[in-house]
Amino acid sequence: MEKRDRIKAAWNEWSDTSFAKYHTDERIAKVINQPESAFHPTTFSMIREVFPSLKGKRICVPSSGDNHAVFAFHLMGAQVTSVDISERQLEHGAIIAEKNGWDIEFICDDTMSLSKLKSGEYDFVYTSNGVHVWIHDLNAMYQNIHRILKNNGAYLMYEVHPFMRHFGNNLEKVVVVKPYDSVGPFGELEQYTWRIQDILNAIASSNLTMKRVEEMYAEYNTYWFEVSGEREKMAKEEMERLYQWEHNPLSALPQWLSLYARKFPL
Repeated sequence: MEKRDRIKAAWNEWSDTSFAKYHTDERIAKVINQPESAFHPTTFSMIREVFPSLKGKRICVPSSGDNHAVFAFHLMGAQVTSVDISERQLEHGAIIAEKNGWDIEFICDDTMSLSKLKSGEYDFVYTSNGVHVWIHDLNAMYQNIHRILKNNGAYLMYEVHPFMRHFGNNLEKVVVVKPYDSVGPFGELEQYTWRIQDILNAIASSNLTMKRVEEMYAEYNTYWFEVSGEREKMAKEEMERLYQWEHNPLSALPQWLSLYARKFPL
């Protein structure tokens, strides 16, 4: 089985198991009642600065995952295309959209090619947390994001800060588990832990123009225990200590990264 097929098969399985919690009525109701809750507050403020109104804007969300950002953009008045390599992720998203009467386009495609999307079609492309680890060719991804954007269109990314990919989950001391410049591939599914320079250089090589960078700390959610499922087990006092770097040195490091770039006519 080729790498692409292995990744697709894994995500199809996870969509029905570990990711099923993102499809619950409770989770979707939160997005419906507070569309901005699908985004980190800093990332959402960046979106609002670029597009004070999303009404009528054409938005593409490659590697759309749980589709929460897709639903939020639709609820804010945008025309949204959800793209993912996993048919099951898209099927779950389409079921929720149909249930709520939302007109959203779902396309199964690879983020590195976006071969089913026409050039110059979108005002805005957004990628969310967890996309870059699955991308083995960053240049191809960003070249195709540039291609599908209209002139003066915007790209905005929200992602785990690359610094965090190289530390373990020890909350008492910082434990390095691998060097920063060791980017992969790792594991059977060949994931990557790209550096900031890898992402920025790929954006630059695509002819997108960087406009703003934000590094966010543990003001809202955290990476290291969110993915391990520990948050649900913690008492309120224990949770509060996680946000204090004197007690948890990992909180002294930036947890999240948001980048905003533009496509200008060549």
